[in-house]
Amino acid sequence: MSFTYEAVGATRENLAACPPGFHPLHVRTRIGEGQGVFHRAAEAVLTWELHRALGVGIDAAADRAAPGVDVTVTLAGLLRAPCRIVWTAEESRRAGWAYGTLPGHPECGEEAFVVDRTGDGTVWLTVAAFSKPAKWYARAGGPATRGLQQAYARRCGAVLRRLCAGANED
Repeated sequence: MSFTYEAVGATRENLAACPPGFHPLHVRTRIGEGQGVFHRAAEAVLTWELHRALGVGIDAAADRAAPGVDVTVTLAGLLRAPCRIVWTAEESRRAGWAYGTLPGHPECGEEAFVVDRTGDGTVWLTVAAFSKPAKWYARAGGPATRGLQQAYARRCGAVLRRLCAGANED
C-alpha cells in the first residue's frame, strides 16, 4: 500500500511543516524535568504505551516504532485508521516517530509524536500533524474534526505526564 499524500516525511525536520491544502496541528505539553522523565517518556512513546494508555487500539507489526512498520489505530472499536511509520528518532535529547496515512484512513496526512529534553532539562511532548479529510464523514465533521484532533493531542500530553509521574527527576 502506498501513502495517501505526497509530502512523506515532512515532519522529520520541521514539526510545523504543513503542505498547501492541509490543516496544521501543533500541540506542545510540558511533561516534567530530568533525564529519568525523558527516558520514561521516550519509551512510552516508542513502544505504543502512550497510545494504549489513551484507550486507543493499536495493532502494530512490531513492538516498537520503526520506519516501515504498519500500524492500525482503532478508535472506539469502530474507526480503523491504517498508517505506516515514516521515521523514528532515538537521540540523547529527542525521541519519537511519525506515521503517514494509508488507504482506508479517514484522514490524509502525517502525524508525529516527539519527546524532547531542552537545555534546562525540561521534557516536552510535541504532537504535530498536517491533515485533510479523506472520507466523507471526516469532511462532514469540518471544524469539529479538527477540534477533536486538538483535544486528542492535549490528552496525549496529559496521559504522558501521568505515565512519567514516578520517574526520577534529575
